Amino acid sequence: MLLIVGLGNPGKKYETTRHNVGFMFVDRLSRSSGIRCNNLASDALWGQGVIAGEEVVLLKPLTFVNLSGVPVREFTSELSLPVESVIVVYDDCDLPAGKVRIRKNGGSGGHRGVESVIMSLGSVEFPRIRLGIGRPAGGAGGGEGAGGDLRDYVLSPFDADEVDRIDEMLTRAVSAVEVLITEGLQSAMNRFNA
Repeated sequence: MLLIVGLGNPGKKYETTRHNVGFMFVDRLSRSSGIRCNNLASDALWGQGVIAGEEVVLLKPLTFVNLSGVPVREFTSELSLPVESVIVVYDDCDLPAGKVRIRKNGGSGGHRGVESVIMSLGSVEFPRIRLGIGRPAGGAGGGEGAGGDLRDYVLSPFDADEVDRIDEMLTRAVSAVEVLITEGLQSAMNRFNA
């Protein structure tokens, strides 16, 4: 069994913001797999079903991004899962908008939601799928990756010229999960990190 967690903030106010791309991913995966993610427990929406022959639980923590680890720990404990069976999907401003990167493990990279998961699980040994949202333009040097108020940026909606790239990214991320399940983590990394 796998626990697939998308990080985001609850509520209409945040629904279409860059910081919610993890929730957008779970919604996309939910639709493509037919797994309804509408059960409420332990400060999270969740659903259970099968993807590519593997039993999975989809999870959207409702504790706001910075406290995401609490429901992740509760579900991991309840399901008696090793941390390696938890896949965390989240926004990453260090990747250009539209890029997908899969990692076997590692630190938080400054992402407070991932930091919360690491602290709650007591481990960095869980795979993660990073979804690129880029950085705000402007500031020293200008262009993507420079300056700007990062907090305002991640809590704002995608620009019109980014929408198609983000849609394609979510489709690729769903395919990446299917490859991860059927062919393994290394194969998914080789294919989608290229």
